[in-house]
Amino acid sequence: MTIDTVRVELGARSYDVRIGEGLLERAGEEIGPLLRRPRVAVVTDETVSKLHLQALREGLGDVSMTALALPAGEATKGWKEFSRTVEWLLGEKVERRDIIVALGGGVIGDLAGFAAAVLRRGVRFVQIPTTLLAQVDSSVGGKTGINSPHGKNLIGAFHQPSLVLADIGLLATLPARDFLAGYGEVVKYGLLGDAEFFDWLEANGPALAAGDAALRQHAVRRSVEMKAGIVARDETEEGERALLNLGHTFCHALEAATGYSDRLLHGEGVAIGCALAFEVSQRLGLCAQEAPSRVRAHLKAMGMKCDLADIPGDLPGAEGLLQLMAQDKKVQDGRLRFILARAIGDAFVADDVDTGVVRSVLEEALAQRR
Repeated sequence: MTIDTVRVELGARSYDVRIGEGLLERAGEEIGPLLRRPRVAVVTDETVSKLHLQALREGLGDVSMTALALPAGEATKGWKEFSRTVEWLLGEKVERRDIIVALGGGVIGDLAGFAAAVLRRGVRFVQIPTTLLAQVDSSVGGKTGINSPHGKNLIGAFHQPSLVLADIGLLATLPARDFLAGYGEVVKYGLLGDAEFFDWLEANGPALAAGDAALRQHAVRRSVEMKAGIVARDETEEGERALLNLGHTFCHALEAATGYSDRLLHGEGVAIGCALAFEVSQRLGLCAQEAPSRVRAHLKAMGMKCDLADIPGDLPGAEGLLQLMAQDKKVQDGRLRFILARAIGDAFVADDVDTGVVRSVLEEALAQRR
């Protein structure tokens, strides 16, 4: 299978996203041209370390490697492990001209990227995303950061990677639930700006989830192409880039409500959030009645969570969820910003959404849990 290259065009900070099987095995070849001296510092987690660290070590060839494995899970994305990572990198004498490698999912990519952003006022880094969610979303675009007790991703920086290596073969080691959680972000791209891609996913999603590598590569490439285009036009989310947050205002509130635990994975929250955003859009008369039904039907066909009723354990009431949304970093002048849709493939940023409509959608969704 060929390796695809998607260029993220950001002037002097442009970089390639390489997509295909076997990239880990040729990591030295891919990363080598960026190195000023033949060494890298790898930040990973304990789960990924057991699965892929040795393959990366072998793939780097003559490049020497030192590695830190953090605990796996969203709880790692806070001050404690971030501080540990920065101190470790300093202890390893990582210099400004060196390269830090983030080997893992979104948590590791965000945390290691933020460490690279602040270490010595900015060190270059390479993303090697090992989950579907990280390959299609968090590894591309330069958003890095950690969580606060006040909310998700509230502490961070824009710091673009120098290269992204999305090895499709690594997806075969993902548990089914994690793969489908990542698929929530893939669906999001079709819903926000490419109705034909959503049609393609409806036709090919089940085979893609079952392991078809060519279909997986196409889905990752199309998702990255869409994100790269948006990031090139709006790097720091002044306008169009906010569309990438479709479903995320609901998602972040639900993640906070479930304590950032494995009760709800990020991509599962995105899928539920997309379904709710289309429900709100339909109630406001923005899109056809069939649109939210079609979104839910596809998520259900994939065996994914698509309603609040699918989240185990207790949730706050509608008012409590609205208060959690008010902490979202997309709030401007105290007003909630939602990404709503006129149709599948046609999303837009809405600043003046009627909170009463959002409340009633949440109340009805919560009532289905009883």
